[in-house]
Amino acid sequence: MAVHEQCLGASDEWYTPRYVFDAMGVLFDLDVSSPAVPCPADAFCASGIRADSLTQPWAGFVWMNPPFGGRNGLVPWLEKFFQHGDGVALVPDRTSAPWWQTYSRRADAILFVAKKIRFLRPDGSTGDSPAQGTSLLAAGPRGVAALENAERADLGLLFERRRAA
Repeated sequence: MAVHEQCLGASDEWYTPRYVFDAMGVLFDLDVSSPAVPCPADAFCASGIRADSLTQPWAGFVWMNPPFGGRNGLVPWLEKFFQHGDGVALVPDRTSAPWWQTYSRRADAILFVAKKIRFLRPDGSTGDSPAQGTSLLAAGPRGVAALENAERADLGLLFERRRAA
């Protein structure tokens, strides 16, 4: 869930369309920001966390599309995501924001999604074109592999962190 549209206050619940998961070609163990219902059996992950996942333990390979919320609303989510160290996080392309400067440096890879994602409303309808683009941040080798798959599927442009040999 996230605020992806310019209608402030209207809703925090916006779902990532299936084609994003299809491009990554992986199965996540946990959707850490699932709004109120666990993932369906044929979805992209095995289970979801309901209420306040920031206070609950995370396990396995996680998907995170957190509420974008107000200024610095992503910071606690990104902090926990990178402490966990195994997953993919969807964030807005706000490369000049202080949170972006801090947390993008911790990512093992970043995929800049080529087209703006038209997120889904809770009723399944497609939202309007969002105000900003989105990026996927990888933590850990499985996250990097998912983003490499997504780049091969032409979802966007991938930047990987160079590792010392």
